[in-house]
Amino acid sequence: MSEIFVQFAVILAVCRALGWAFARLRQPLVVAEMVAGFLLGPSFFGAIAPAFQARVFPAASMPSLYLLSQVGLVLYMFSVGLEFRIDLVTRYRRRALGVSAAGIAVPFVLGGALAMVMVKSGGFFSEHVQPLQAILFMGAAMAITAFPVLARIISERGIAGTTVGTLSLAAGAMDDAAAWVIFAVVLSRFTGNAMLAVAAAGGALVYVVVVWFGVRRLLERLAVAAEDDETNPSLLPIVLGLLACGAWFTDFVGIHSVFGAFALGVSVPRGALTRNLRRAIEPLTMTLLVPLFFVYSGLNTHLLLLDSPALWTMTLVVFLTACVGKGVACWGAARLSGARTRHALAIATLMNTRGMVELILVNLGREHGLITPTLFVMLVLMAITTTVMTGPIFSAIWEGEPDLAVDSRLAAERN
Repeated sequence: MSEIFVQFAVILAVCRALGWAFARLRQPLVVAEMVAGFLLGPSFFGAIAPAFQARVFPAASMPSLYLLSQVGLVLYMFSVGLEFRIDLVTRYRRRALGVSAAGIAVPFVLGGALAMVMVKSGGFFSEHVQPLQAILFMGAAMAITAFPVLARIISERGIAGTTVGTLSLAAGAMDDAAAWVIFAVVLSRFTGNAMLAVAAAGGALVYVVVVWFGVRRLLERLAVAAEDDETNPSLLPIVLGLLACGAWFTDFVGIHSVFGAFALGVSVPRGALTRNLRRAIEPLTMTLLVPLFFVYSGLNTHLLLLDSPALWTMTLVVFLTACVGKGVACWGAARLSGARTRHALAIATLMNTRGMVELILVNLGREHGLITPTLFVMLVLMAITTTVMTGPIFSAIWEGEPDLAVDSRLAAERN
């Protein structure tokens, strides 16, 4: 158990050092954390000092690291929900639905076609995976948007209240929910239990309804209490208890626990309660718990598995399929729904980031025996690369027109 504290120290040191270096390149902190996870794994740290890496990150400590990383994801997504402006989503619901639908359909089709090639080639999916299961998995992997990473980039860039930021968050949330339902269908076919897909879709709907029309009434009472006494010590335990229940239920029905956390965060009335919750939760979550997830993924990534030009070529194909499918589809949908060209490009760029949620999906695919370690590495590299490229491309688009953020806020106010 004592090695977990050494791991904390190493992770904090590496993330802070890389964060400082990446900030000079105008990259968000989340990119530094993703790269840190990759460097601390067997592909770098384990390659240059395998014995030392095994002592710092022994196999026996992985369950503890995984558990803490999941707690961090839930707390982080709850914080994202606290900041989410559902009023702006309602105003732009038609555009958000259009971007989300295109961002799912086109990448899904391209991912399915790529899966068929991989199945014929062999070596990417386990031998028990059927072609339809492979198509559904790769379709979900290509269609997904890293909603937590997307939210973090938007927050760090200060565009959370703009049209572009809000539309991207709304469409990203819809994309991820759909991708998890698709993944539940994959697992249902893989395990022979069709009820998994039904439970995922139905359970998610029931949860949202109960939270919004039931739990929200309790949260409104807590919000009133927080306005009367911001230092009330009983508020945080009550909310954290509700959060634990929500995360458990959504995970139980097959939609990842982060969506239960996000939905609960969205339902919390804005005011003193949300300010207090963010003050209490965010510092430790952002600084330590979220980076643990990236390190956990990095520890399962073996870059040396890509040991031939053919595998590196396939990795490039995976990357290009992800970028073209997601980027072009979201840009086209945003333009057709009335967005300005630069707005549409900015939305497409943000939607193309894969990051954290992609890593969750591929980790689950590996744990359930759907994909081989080789495809796992390819998808991890795709997730990291699409996230790294989001910052510079978005900066070139966003800063190319200095009044773009102002125009976005004015548009939101006019509507």
